Amino acid sequence: MWARAFFEDATKAKTAEAVKAVEARTTAEVVVSVHRTSGHYRHTDYLVGFVLSLVTLVAMLYLPTEFPLEFFPLDVALSFVAGAYLSAALPGLRRRLTSRKLLEASVRTAARAAFVELGVSRTTGRTGILVFVSAFERRVEVVADLGVDTAALGPEWEEALAKLSAAVASSESPEPFFEALALMAPPLERLLPRSDDDVNELPDAPHAA
Repeated sequence: MWARAFFEDATKAKTAEAVKAVEARTTAEVVVSVHRTSGHYRHTDYLVGFVLSLVTLVAMLYLPTEFPLEFFPLDVALSFVAGAYLSAALPGLRRRLTSRKLLEASVRTAARAAFVELGVSRTTGRTGILVFVSAFERRVEVVADLGVDTAALGPEWEEALAKLSAAVASSESPEPFFEALALMAPPLERLLPRSDDDVNELPDAPHAA
């Protein structure tokens, strides 16, 4: 997935430039944080392992071929391990077998934790905005501080968020993400225009974990 590019120096530099371009027009402080995953989802791996072990057991019981009884525990156990390993090794399979609600909840929880951990809540005017990207889940969560009245940002803001989500969910290139990030500037400039004495309180370089 293109999100892996955010762990490369060239993409990090381009992300910092995109953030600077937004902040050149508004007092809002934007932070981009990219995480490989927001949850462990081991229960999905165990579910795949359980299903495969159950299929193995049924096959050994009902196939015409006779299997020695002492093979049953080992073969069933090995099938469980193989299924769990297969799920963990194939992110696409793991994601499809994990409920959408759990994926969304995991990203939302991780984003709010990152909002605090990265100090986005510590700006003078409480105008910090975290753009949290979770690569495995292919989701983005935008968390705004109290000083940003998102309801007053209007349709332009909603369009920017929708395009951010679309870029993370399906784009093969980081370019649509940067384009969507730029769309955040006009509504933020209208609501929170940049002042002459504005100070950059948060790093422009993306956080990657």
